[in-house]
Amino acid sequence: PTLEVLAGIPTVVYGYFALTFMTPLLRTIFGADTVGIYNTGSAGIVIGILIIPLVSSMSEDALGAVPAGLREAAYGLGATKLETAVKIVVPAALSGITAALIVAASRAIGETMVVAIAAGAGSALTLNPFRPAETMTGHIVRISGGDISYDSIDYNSLFAIGLVLFFLTLALNLLSQRVVKRFREVYE
Repeated sequence: PTLEVLAGIPTVVYGYFALTFMTPLLRTIFGADTVGIYNTGSAGIVIGILIIPLVSSMSEDALGAVPAGLREAAYGLGATKLETAVKIVVPAALSGITAALIVAASRAIGETMVVAIAAGAGSALTLNPFRPAETMTGHIVRISGGDISYDSIDYNSLFAIGLVLFFLTLALNLLSQRVVKRFREVYE
């Protein structure tokens, strides 16, 4: 039930959580001169928290879809509950678990508000998670918030970035379907 409550929280609340709780925590641990106020580290951690309900819900459904007969057969052969879970149930549900991870990655890539609030709008390309950075979705938010002229570079970049995000998400969803189809176990 707690995870289901997490799924109902608006993403803007997650963004403010990253900015007001996670960033000060990171600044306490690593030092205020190392971690910037706006940083991708706190945004990444909070996006990880954001996708937990999606992964756990889809994985629970996949594990629950494994037929009881497989579990009972493993118990009948003398397997313990742990052995049954690790060697029978998880491999049988692997396609659903993998699909859950890919769909969650797709959701994380498309997340806007957490990164727009917590990561700031740093335009420099950096691999340092403690510096501000701008994601594609954050760039769309920042550019579309102001007055931009028709057929300018900024105006056209909105559509180009949206198209890249669309194809990236489409590719991840197609990969998810392919994984499910390839590793799906069909039981009678």
